[in-house]
Amino acid sequence: MHRNIRYSCRVIFLNKKILLIRPKMILANSGNYRELRWFTPWSRARHVEEYFLPRMIQEVTGQETVPFGDAVLATKDTCLGTEICEELWAPNSPHIEMGLDGVEIFTNSSGSHHVLQKAYIRVDLVNSATAKNGGIYILANQKGCDGDRLYYDGCAMISVNGDTVAQGSQFSLDDVEVLVATLDLEDVRTYRAEISSRNLLASRVNSYPRVKVNFALSCSDEICVSISEPIQWRYHSPEEEICLGPACWLWDYLRRSKQAGFLLPLSGGTDSSATACIVYSMCRQVCLAVKNGNQGVLTDVRRIVNEDTYTPEVPQEFCRRIFTTCYMASENSSQDTRNRAKFLAEQIGSYHINLNIDVAVKAVVGIFSIVMGKSPQFRVYGGSSRENLALQNVQARIRMVLAYLFAQLSLWARGMPGGLLVLGSANVDESLRGYLTKYDCSSADLNPIGGISKTDLKNFLQCCIENFQLTSLRSILSAPPTAELEPLADGQVSQIDEMDMGMTYAELSIYGKLRKVAKAGPYSMFCKLINMWKEICSPREVASKVKHFFRMYSVNRHKMTTLTPAYHAENYSPDDNRFDLRPFLYNSAWTWQFRCIDKQVSKLESKEAKPLCEDVD
Repeated sequence: MHRNIRYSCRVIFLNKKILLIRPKMILANSGNYRELRWFTPWSRARHVEEYFLPRMIQEVTGQETVPFGDAVLATKDTCLGTEICEELWAPNSPHIEMGLDGVEIFTNSSGSHHVLQKAYIRVDLVNSATAKNGGIYILANQKGCDGDRLYYDGCAMISVNGDTVAQGSQFSLDDVEVLVATLDLEDVRTYRAEISSRNLLASRVNSYPRVKVNFALSCSDEICVSISEPIQWRYHSPEEEICLGPACWLWDYLRRSKQAGFLLPLSGGTDSSATACIVYSMCRQVCLAVKNGNQGVLTDVRRIVNEDTYTPEVPQEFCRRIFTTCYMASENSSQDTRNRAKFLAEQIGSYHINLNIDVAVKAVVGIFSIVMGKSPQFRVYGGSSRENLALQNVQARIRMVLAYLFAQLSLWARGMPGGLLVLGSANVDESLRGYLTKYDCSSADLNPIGGISKTDLKNFLQCCIENFQLTSLRSILSAPPTAELEPLADGQVSQIDEMDMGMTYAELSIYGKLRKVAKAGPYSMFCKLINMWKEICSPREVASKVKHFFRMYSVNRHKMTTLTPAYHAENYSPDDNRFDLRPFLYNSAWTWQFRCIDKQVSKLESKEAKPLCEDVD
């Protein structure tokens, strides 16, 4: 707080003395961030004021006041400037003007959350900052779960003159990591002296206030010290990021929530199997961290399993202690899905439960029949669409009730302390389309795959087959996605998800990116897709697909308000808690937009018909 205004600040100190309090000048206020709700940006560029320290801080530092504002640090041998998180991503980043004013080392304390393949952008921003202007850039990024949907993935780095010279780990369970490089300041000065355009701009720049620091970062006798050489950044593939990111997020949540593990309704399908593999990956990461001597992780493990001498060594054995999977069969379930779930559970080592929900389903439907005097039937037995949907939803919601019951009491029944966190497994595409039942197994405590597309999940499972030797996943990948909520036909699955949805998962991923990232409404999406799909669809077919998506999107948008908190991995996440703040009540007819689409289709079809008539003449 400065003059009764709340600023987001970086406090820079040395040897118990505060050198500078640097308030953030550019706040993140889009997507997942609402910094303007809490803070005010410092708008006085190159201006420093006197800040009176609280008495409790004065007693520690021995200082009454310290500089507060937009300044840089001048040491005996160089000049250091600072950026805070979003300032690196801004079009006119402070490092540009600071570099022109002679600042040679830029430091950034960042809170940049993980999104699939975001590391490419982050690394490019840092390297381009030092390539254009010369200098050394030191980026330190937050690590761990933010207590919500985001995971900060680390990726600390050091760059000099456009080259990366040090790379920190990504998705590590270590709370703290120190990254070190040895660099020559003369390399920065030589590099800058050769850039004529930079020097012309630098001669006209307004100077920054300098806080003098009686300290040197270099010594005169360091001539024999070897200099850090440029390295090639090692990027993770999307499949590796899915394997590691949500796993670290789950571990952070588990250890901080003080629960005894997870329970997952395992259906034998792609989504729940991917969730199970992420938990297994978490167990692998925990065992690796303990093997590497991480005492903090070992302490957390022993507290979770309630055993002071336990040391996890084999992922499957640790998985059995903290992970329970449950196959909830009904009369509509096939033997194939039961076997697939059982085989996967055996390979990852989870404690697996088989149960049947038919008794509970008949009891609930029986209550309705007694009260209302009518018994609903499935469509294949002559029932209406309303009856068919209601009977599917009863099965789905009973599974949620049973999942929470077993999560609370299954360890008690086994003579073990604690409760389990329930995991959901609805992917980002199904959530966008609303292809889920409110308060069914999509309702849980956490959803590791809620921000990941079906396509990426399939690639991830293929990666698990290759890297973890989980051969049970082959049959899961080859099976058609189905909820198994309608009666079987001759013992075989009759309900296919993509047929139910009226669109493919590949199409859903495209709709999601256009809807959220490109901010496209029905007409805008139609205009983009007639070009994107011109080789495979006519304009009328594109129009039909777009209309169907927007009807389903708007009719089911209310379901986003009850989505299980999910790991944020895609920039088209439909989570309305903090990322997608659009309404959940729409006019699902989209009258004006659909009319514009129809007019455009008519124009395009008439244009196509005209040359045909001329050819006939």
